[in-house]
Amino acid sequence: MARWIKESAPRDANVDDPRPREAAGPVDRVAVAIRARRRLLRRLGMAVSLLIISVSAVIFVRTVIRIDPAQFKAAFTATGGDQIASAFGLSALSYFALTGYDAVALKHLRLRVPYRLTALASFASYAISFTLGFPLVTAGAVRFWIYGPAGLSAGNVASLTVVAGVTFWLGMGLILGVAFVADAEAISAINRLAVVVNQVIGLTVIVCLVAYLAWVQRMRRRGAPVFLNFSLPGPAVTLGQMALGVVDVCAAAGALYVLLPKGHGLGFLSFAALYSFASMLGIASHAPGGLGVFEATMLNGVGGSSGETLASLLLFRGVYYVAPFILAMALLGAYEAVRRWRSLREAMAASSLDGK
Repeated sequence: MARWIKESAPRDANVDDPRPREAAGPVDRVAVAIRARRRLLRRLGMAVSLLIISVSAVIFVRTVIRIDPAQFKAAFTATGGDQIASAFGLSALSYFALTGYDAVALKHLRLRVPYRLTALASFASYAISFTLGFPLVTAGAVRFWIYGPAGLSAGNVASLTVVAGVTFWLGMGLILGVAFVADAEAISAINRLAVVVNQVIGLTVIVCLVAYLAWVQRMRRRGAPVFLNFSLPGPAVTLGQMALGVVDVCAAAGALYVLLPKGHGLGFLSFAALYSFASMLGIASHAPGGLGVFEATMLNGVGGSSGETLASLLLFRGVYYVAPFILAMALLGAYEAVRRWRSLREAMAASSLDGK
């Protein structure tokens, strides 16, 4: 019976397959090459991160030095309550979309977890990793803390984190591609590149996304894992990932957009592309929450009064990063307290039954 279950298990369920595997594919060969040059790649990644942080720090410091403190204070006081309320609402929409990342990943991995637990794990992992940085470590640790008692293994959590990360990057990639094609003139005013060059960049990104869809469809049709026993979602689920990613990134960008001073002159599509690019640089820098890198990129891209823009960025930090971080820590504390209390009650009930 056990043998029949193992042989009838679907190939894409990330389970061990006793049948002979096909010859190593290109992804396996790339993985072997990466492992062979792991030390060199680690040093190269560290050098790139330090370069991004250094350049951003120079830009950020030079911009802050030129800010008029009176103008900065006036920008804070000029921010209306309706702007702050809108920012909180859009932030809530962004984090709600983030819970869909985990839900999609769990569905792909064929793991059943109640949505309330999925929502807690997703919200807490992102709120904490966005603030502390190193998302693969911090988000993975929070997820394992919550999903572990629900029966998920470390391998399940690692696979879930990868699928959720792919969703995030697909959303940002689609926003960048569409914005560079549809709003190339506004993008040119930000990056100082020719309109045609921006359109070519956007089309290249879109072609890469289409190629990714074709690739996952081919891998799914062959029933072959991408790496070891791990497989990526098929085209239909991937399109759902893109939609979730777009909702998440656009809502997060909107939370900052509504806090910007009036008259900045940026359309939302080009602003969302700028936000996505700044987020990418922040992730690549490995700075906690992209601190400094994100602000330097946005200050350089938005233009206008640096003091007013910096005030908006600081308010955004409070709304989108600090407040969810505090709430996540409180929820995790409450979750752990309830879990321990239930364990204590079960132990007391068991001991009383033994006494009888």
